[in-house]
Amino acid sequence: MSSDKDSIEKHILEAIRGIKYGAVQVMVHDSRVVQVEKTEKLRFELPKSSQ
Repeated sequence: MSSDKDSIEKHILEAIRGIKYGAVQVMVHDSRVVQVEKTEKLRFELPKSSQ
């Protein structure tokens, strides 16, 4: 059971480390993690127009 817990924790930490902007959502049912969702946002710097 410990390896399952370690695997889940690794997936969650990898999801968090792998994004700069966004969210990681952990779904829990009956006190067990059943799903991890990662939503990533890409932000682009627009060049300032010279006027």
